Amino acid sequence: MAPKKFENMLMEINGFGLFQIFVVTLLAIPRIFLSCHLLLNNFIAALPPHRCDISNLHNGLFRNVTVEQELIVSTPVRGDGTRKPCEMFAEPQFGLLANGSNITDLQTMPCQNGWIYDNSTFTSTIATEWDLVCDRKSLANTSTTIFFMGVMVGSIILGYLSDKYGRKNTLFVASVMAVVFGFSSALANSFILFVVLRFLTGVGLAGVPNNTMVLSIEWVDIGHRALISVIGGLSWCAGLMLLPAVAFLTRDWRTLVMAVTAPLGLTLLTFWWIPESARWLLVNGEVERAQFYLDRCAKFNKRPKLSSDLILDTLSDMKIMEEQSKGYTYLDLIKTPKMRKLTVLTGILWFGVGFTYYGLSFNILDFGLNLYVTHFVFAAIEVPFRMMTYWFLGAVGRRRCQAGSLLLTGICIAANMFVPTGLWYVRAAVAIFGKGLAGFSFTAVYLYTAELYPTILRQRGMGYTSFLCRVGVSVAPLILLLGDVWPALPHIIFCFGVFLSGLLCLLLPETLNAKLPETIDDIEKPRSVNK
Repeated sequence: MAPKKFENMLMEINGFGLFQIFVVTLLAIPRIFLSCHLLLNNFIAALPPHRCDISNLHNGLFRNVTVEQELIVSTPVRGDGTRKPCEMFAEPQFGLLANGSNITDLQTMPCQNGWIYDNSTFTSTIATEWDLVCDRKSLANTSTTIFFMGVMVGSIILGYLSDKYGRKNTLFVASVMAVVFGFSSALANSFILFVVLRFLTGVGLAGVPNNTMVLSIEWVDIGHRALISVIGGLSWCAGLMLLPAVAFLTRDWRTLVMAVTAPLGLTLLTFWWIPESARWLLVNGEVERAQFYLDRCAKFNKRPKLSSDLILDTLSDMKIMEEQSKGYTYLDLIKTPKMRKLTVLTGILWFGVGFTYYGLSFNILDFGLNLYVTHFVFAAIEVPFRMMTYWFLGAVGRRRCQAGSLLLTGICIAANMFVPTGLWYVRAAVAIFGKGLAGFSFTAVYLYTAELYPTILRQRGMGYTSFLCRVGVSVAPLILLLGDVWPALPHIIFCFGVFLSGLLCLLLPETLNAKLPETIDDIEKPRSVNK
C-alpha cells in the first residue's frame, strides 16, 4: 500500500530526526495560544459581583446619607445577607434604618439606572461593558456558544481547503484570519459586532489544531505518532496554564484579547521554515516541491538524499490509493451495518468527550476557589494525566481506558453534587481530579478513533467526529445557564452525557495490537491481531 511505501521512504531519511523535532516545535507554538483563545471567555465574559446603581439618591434629602445607609434603604437583601444584584426598592425604605432589618414583602423593581460592579478582580469584562447581567445574563454564555459555532464551521471549511490547497497554505490563511479578527474583536464597540468578530475568529482558529497536528504526524514515522499526540496535548496545557497569568496581569478584557492574539501574529514569521507535507505534495503530483522538502529533511538529519526513482515509484502507488479514496463520501460511513454502528457510537463518544471537558472548563467558579488559581490548577492537573495516557492505553487497552476515564469523570461530577459548599477543599479536589480524567479522555479519543476507522475513510471519520465534538462544546455553555432554574440541573445533564458516552464506548471494538483496517471490508469482517 502507498502509505507503507511512503513510511519506508521517510525512514530512509530518519522519521524522527532533528528536522522533525524542529518542525514539531514550531508547530507546537500556535497550539499554545490556541488554547488561550478557546477558554478566553472564562475571563473576558466573567460576571463580577454587582448591584443596582443608586447614585441618583445623592440629592436633596439624601445628601447626608452614607453609602451603607443608601444601600439599606434602596436595595433588598438575599437569604445569605448579600444585596440582590438585580432589584431595588420601588421607594426608599427609611424604616429599615431604624430597625436594622429587611422586610421581604416590600415592593421591588428591576434596576433603573444601571449597575455598579466590583472591579477588584477585573477592571472590565464584556459583561460589565455591555451590562450582560440579570435578564441579559445569558448573552455572555451565548457569546461563547457563537464563538464555538465559528470553530465548528471553520473545521468544515478549512478541512476541505487543507485537502485541496495544502496543510501549510491553509494553516497560514487560518492564522491570518485568527489574528485579524482577533484584534478586531478587541476593538468592537458593540456586543453584536463583538460576537460576529468572535465567530469569525473561531472560523480561523479551527484551522490551527488540525493542520498543525496533521503536518506534524505526516512528517514523522509511525512509531513516534503517539509522542506527537502527547506533545500536542502538553502544548495545549501550557497555553491553559499561561492564560490565567496573562489575565491576572491585564485585568481588562480588550487588553487580554490582544495579549493572547499577538503571539499568533508572531508565529506567522515562522512560516518560512515550516515545510509543506511531502505526503500531500506527492498525492497531488507536485513531485519537485516534495523532493525539495525531502532533500531538506535528509540534509538536516544528515542522511543521503532519496533517489528520484524511489520518489516517483512512491508517487505512482500514492496516486492509485488517492484515486480509490475519491470514490468514497461521508455517506459510506453509514452504508454498511458495522460501519454504521461504528459511526453512531464514535459520534456519541466525541460529543460526550467535548461536552464534558468544556462543561468542566467553563464551570470553574463552581468549586470554591479563586478564578485565576482554579484555572491554573485545572490546567496543571492535565499534564500528568495526559502523559500517563499512552502508558495506560498500551497496558489496559483503548476501549477500557476510554470508557473508564469517562465513567470516572461522571462519578466526580456526581460526587460534587452531594458535597456541601462549605467543604470547598473537598469540592475543589474532586473537581480537579475530574478535570484531569476529562483531559485523559480527550487525549485518548484521538488515537482510539484513528485506529477504529479504515484508512480509506479515516480522514472523513475524524472530520465527522470532530464536528460532533464541537457541537457538544457549543452546547456546554448553554447547559450551564440551567443552573438558574435549578443549581443541580447542569451537573445532572453533564453526568447523563458522560455516563452515556462511557457506557456506549464499551460497545466499540478493542484496537490494542489489532491491525489497522484499510477498507470497509476490514470493518465488516472480524479483525485480526498482530502476533
